Amino acid sequence: MKVILLGELRGKGGEGDVVDVAQGYAENYLFRNKIAQPATPGNLKQLEQRRSSIAKREAERIANAEATKAALDEQLVKVDAKIGEEGQLFGSVTSQQIVDAIKAQLGVDVDRKRIVRGATIKTAGRHAVEINLYREVNAKVIVLVGDEAVAEEPEAAEADAAPAEAEDAAPAEAAE
Repeated sequence: MKVILLGELRGKGGEGDVVDVAQGYAENYLFRNKIAQPATPGNLKQLEQRRSSIAKREAERIANAEATKAALDEQLVKVDAKIGEEGQLFGSVTSQQIVDAIKAQLGVDVDRKRIVRGATIKTAGRHAVEINLYREVNAKVIVLVGDEAVAEEPEAAEADAAPAEAEDAAPAEAAE
C-alpha cells in the first residue's frame, strides 16, 4: 500500500516521501498515529502544493542537525558507574545515562532514541558512541566510563600546574 509520510519514519523516509508499506502496518499504526496518510490522487496533489514548505523545513532540520553535530563531534563525556575489580561494570551504561551526561557536560539536548547502540558498554574506559541526529547526519561522542575518568583529571591538573610553576621560577632567576 502506498502512503505519504507526514514526518520522519526511521528506515522508511522523511516528510513528504511516498513509500510502500504493508496494509496492516499502514492502517493499524501509521494512520492511527498520524504518521502517514493514504497516497490518493487528491492527497498527492496536495503534497505537490506543499513541496516548497517541506523543503524549507527539511533544510532547517538538516542545518540544526549539522550545528548539533559540530557541538558534539569527538567531544569527551564522562559517565559515573560502579565498577568491579577487573574493570567490569555492575550492569551497563544506558542511553539515558549518556544523554544526561551530554546535557550536563556539553549543554546539548539529544533524544535517547537517537543513540546508535552497537555493543553495550559493560567495561570501564573509553567507548565511541554514535548519535544519529537526522537522517545521514551522525555525530560521534567519546564516553569515558569509571576510574579512568577520575585518573585522568589529576594528570590534567598536574599538567596545568607545571607551566604555572615554570613561569614563577623564571622571574625569580632573572631577579638574581
